[in-house]
Amino acid sequence: MNLISMQHNKVTVSVIGASGYSGAELVKLLMKHPGVAVEELYAHTQAGKRFTDLYPSIPCDKVFQTYSGQTDSDLYFLALPHGEALQLVPGIVAAGKKVIDLSGDFRLTSIAEHKHFYGGDKSAEDVLQYGMPELFRDEIVGSTAISNPGCYATSIILGLAPLFRGGMAGLAVESVNVTAISGISGAGRSSKLELSFSEMSGNMRAYKVGKHQHTPEIMQTLGASATDPSFRFVMTPMIAPYVRGIYSVLNVRLASPVAMDAIRELYARFYANAPFVRLRDGVTEVSHVAHTNFCDVSLAFESDGSLVIITAIDNLVKGAAGQAVQNMNLMLGFDETAALL
Repeated sequence: MNLISMQHNKVTVSVIGASGYSGAELVKLLMKHPGVAVEELYAHTQAGKRFTDLYPSIPCDKVFQTYSGQTDSDLYFLALPHGEALQLVPGIVAAGKKVIDLSGDFRLTSIAEHKHFYGGDKSAEDVLQYGMPELFRDEIVGSTAISNPGCYATSIILGLAPLFRGGMAGLAVESVNVTAISGISGAGRSSKLELSFSEMSGNMRAYKVGKHQHTPEIMQTLGASATDPSFRFVMTPMIAPYVRGIYSVLNVRLASPVAMDAIRELYARFYANAPFVRLRDGVTEVSHVAHTNFCDVSLAFESDGSLVIITAIDNLVKGAAGQAVQNMNLMLGFDETAALL
C-alpha cells in the first residue's frame, strides 16, 4: 500500500495541539496549501468546540477532538507543551506516519543538556532530524520525522550560521553576545498575570537570563556545546509589548579583521538558495517580516571592529508554524514555498 493515502489526491494531515497560537497558525497555513487536506484537529482542553469559536478570522469548521492514539492521517504536526510529544511521537512513527514536532523534546542530542535546560529526562533515541531547511535541506528531504527549531534559535542561528558553517578560510569567532526581543505571543496562549495588558503595556523585561532552553540548541547547531563552549556565548532574551516577532541583535567578536565586502559575499553565497532568508541593505525591522516566513538579516561593523548582525522573524511563522510547513513541503516533495508566499 502506498505510504501516502490520498483524500481527493491530497496528503492528509492532522494537528495535535491545534488550539494554541502556533497550532492555529499551522491550521491557517495548511488550509490554503494546495497539496494537503486537514483531517483532524486535536486539543484536549478545547474538545467539542469548533476551531472558529477560538479563531473566528480563520475559515476552518473543524471541531477539536481529544487525541487518543489515532494514526489515520499521513502526517502529524505536534504543537504541544514540552514533554508531551515524547509520549506520542514513537507510536505515530511506529505506525508508519510522518511527524513534525514543534516542541523541544527531540532537538538536543545531549541528554544531560536536555535535563539541565528542559528539566526532564529522555533517552538517547529521542532525537529527530533537526528541521532547519537553510542548513539541512538534503537531510530533511529524506526524513520521516522532524524536530522543528525553536523561535529564538531560528533567528539567532540564521544570523550566525554563515560564520560557523560557511567555510570561509581564516574566519574565527571569539565571542557572541545576543540580545533577543520577543513579542508576547512567544509565551503561548495560556493566561498569565505577568503577560496581561496592564503588566506589559509600556514595559519590557528580560527573563530566563543565563538558562534559556534555546541556548544548547543554538550551540549544537553551530557545532559547539552549551556546557563546554568553544567560544563565549551570552544570550539575553527579552519580552516586549507587541504581539508577534523576534528581533535579535548579535554582537560578534572576530579573532581577526574581515572586510565587510567579504562578509556580505559570504552571507549572499550561503543563502543563495534559501527562499526565505533576505539580506537587507538597511536595518531590518519586525514589521518587515510580520505574518511572513521570512528571516531578514542586516550586517554592520561597530567602530571597535565587532560585527553586528540583526535578524527579524515572525515567531509564529518562521519561528514555528511556517518553518514546520516549509519542512513538510521538503519531506513530501512539494515546492518549498507552497502556502508560504
